[in-house]
Amino acid sequence: MKICPQCDHHFNQENWHCPSCGYTPPSLNGHLTFAPELAAESAGFEAEFFPKLAQLEAKNFWFRSRNRLIIYAIKHYFPQAKNFLEIGCGTGFVLQGIEKNLSHLTCSGSEIFTAGLEFATERLCKTTLFQMDARNIPFAEEFDIIGAFDVLEHIEQDTDVLAKMYQATQNGGGIILTVPQHPWLWSQADTHAHHVRRYIKKDLIIKLHQAGFKIVRVTSFVSFLLPLMLISRINSRSNSKDYDPTSELKISGFLNYLLEKILDMERWFIKLGFSFPFGGSLLVIAYKK
Repeated sequence: MKICPQCDHHFNQENWHCPSCGYTPPSLNGHLTFAPELAAESAGFEAEFFPKLAQLEAKNFWFRSRNRLIIYAIKHYFPQAKNFLEIGCGTGFVLQGIEKNLSHLTCSGSEIFTAGLEFATERLCKTTLFQMDARNIPFAEEFDIIGAFDVLEHIEQDTDVLAKMYQATQNGGGIILTVPQHPWLWSQADTHAHHVRRYIKKDLIIKLHQAGFKIVRVTSFVSFLLPLMLISRINSRSNSKDYDPTSELKISGFLNYLLEKILDMERWFIKLGFSFPFGGSLLVIAYKK
């Protein structure tokens, strides 16, 4: 069900012309825009980073491994799902993997920056894309699955986002989240990425319960690589003047291949039901009660 951004009227129809007040969201660069005042600039991210991200993520071990973990989570925990929304889809890398591996899903992707949607449009074939502020999702009981992958940490009002995700999820559906974990891993990488926080597991669980969700699975990932990650973060703190915010994405060659294989092994343990207590990131699956 759609929710009119102008008058809050709920309605069911294919187009976005509100039958109550007559409002239609504007289009910007070919995409419906629900928060046009934030489409070019927002405090949580720098749109100028999208070209670098689009160039690096398809080759980087972390993005590739996270995609496989997300696809596993969808298949395992939402086998009957018919549609999916990704909040903060960026350049569309996750949705590209979902289109390829879960072709039965009707996919939608939202991004606060229209600059990200330009890259996503080039990558995707059949996904509906639109500009949106995650704190004000204009849907109610619309999606079987909603995903937010390394998005919540950019938003101060993360509880508002979780509440809106609950509103937009169909009864019996649920959400998949990935977030950076452990405040003691905070470094310049987080500062440059405009992170508001690195999560503590129990704090995120409390926020999800407050939003109304039932937790199904919580596990850390990037666990086998946690010692290397810690060393990298400590080094970045001591070499602040020469810090390159894209350095962790520029790993290539044999080392990139080796790290990806290590995370493949880690995912195998997760598939067997083992939940890691520590890791650079956190995966959470929750159902709407």
